[in-house]
Amino acid sequence: MTEFLREDSPMSSRSPFVDGLSQASDTIPLRGGVPMPVIGLGVFTMSGRDTQSAVAAALKCGYRHVDTASIYGNEAEVGSAVRRCGVADVFVTTKLWNADQGFGQTISAFERSRKRLDVDVVDLFLMHWPVPGKRLDTWRAMEQLLDEGRVRAIGVSNFMAHHLDELLGAAVHPPAVNQIELSPFSYGSRRDVVDLCQDAGIVVQAYSPLTKGALLHDAAVSAVAGRHQRGNAQILIRWALQKGLVPLPRSGNPQRIAANADVFGFSLSEQDMAELDALDRGLVTPGWDPTQAP
Repeated sequence: MTEFLREDSPMSSRSPFVDGLSQASDTIPLRGGVPMPVIGLGVFTMSGRDTQSAVAAALKCGYRHVDTASIYGNEAEVGSAVRRCGVADVFVTTKLWNADQGFGQTISAFERSRKRLDVDVVDLFLMHWPVPGKRLDTWRAMEQLLDEGRVRAIGVSNFMAHHLDELLGAAVHPPAVNQIELSPFSYGSRRDVVDLCQDAGIVVQAYSPLTKGALLHDAAVSAVAGRHQRGNAQILIRWALQKGLVPLPRSGNPQRIAANADVFGFSLSEQDMAELDALDRGLVTPGWDPTQAP
């Protein structure tokens, strides 16, 4: 497992793993040595041809990581696009929805997802939400899938520190990944979760790293972008990488998809990172705040 920098000072500018990266398809090892590309394409809310077009555009410009979920309703389109593009070694993540949690239900739901993706083995299978009363039984089922070789890695999404503490106390196989909403506008408020994950060897994926556009054009982000002659989205993705996060930017626009992967020809300085870190305001996407989930 790559060792991440513990950022005890707000002036810490980068995690060591970013220094060896040169393209979106470069990988970071998950628990057990499974290689995961350091930037993924998010496909939340995409459907039909839009999903296939976005995945095809991403694979064409160098992505090798796609993040979907059963609740997105586009697993079949993701699988089809990956097969049609003929690109080897594409890392695909999918997620178990809340209504499918519980031991037996998890196994059955996984098989439905696997068939929709049309793959023999799923690269990364995540529990989408910490459903109380079911998440530990769900995790036992996910561990069984891992032991049986039906998945390469298992993890969670939207788990806060108290959820992780409970899971780590019961798990035989700790999660390889925790996928949570993160950007400079929320990082400080979720620092406890990131620190816990990095201490436990759990790779943190950042969904909505571009704030779903809500704060993409913030003046401070624009100022940093101007200094580097880069786009605001590129600054936010580069910030995530330098924090030791794996960003999952979502876009269906081929030009933006390509630009979101073009973040390896520059580095943010300690001043840049400090200015971005100062933007924290506890931003959470409406309807997706797990902070108070029991």
